[in-house]
Amino acid sequence: MDLRKLKTLIDLVSESNVSELEITEAEGKVRIVKSSGAPVMMQQPSVTLAAAPAPAATPPAEALVAVPGHMVKSPMVGTFYRSSSPGANPFVELGSVVKEGETLCIIEAMKILNEIEADKSGTITQILLENGQAVEYGQSLFVIE
Repeated sequence: MDLRKLKTLIDLVSESNVSELEITEAEGKVRIVKSSGAPVMMQQPSVTLAAAPAPAATPPAEALVAVPGHMVKSPMVGTFYRSSSPGANPFVELGSVVKEGETLCIIEAMKILNEIEADKSGTITQILLENGQAVEYGQSLFVIE
């Protein structure tokens, strides 16, 4: 399935009352499920691409443990990077004091580097991912207190 068609399907699910859509074609199976996490203005869908039936959804482990502080979550699926280039200093370290709007990390999605900014001022108390690790939509990246 080409990316334009996939993007169109994601947009249709996102803007409709449909909570789940599954399409099987010769190339494989696409299943789009609207997230049902914390209340948001407009829910964003998550996409699972698989050649075989997808396993039943289970809540992420982080949802089961309450962590004090404000969670900075990923607005997209991609690859997490702590610095602007290999060998460069990370944007933030544990204990860094950040202001709202300050760059915390980069998430690479479809060869585009997206700067993720702090949505709250405070001190970085936890960095929840390793450099180069895959990240999902809505996954927690940092804890700010």
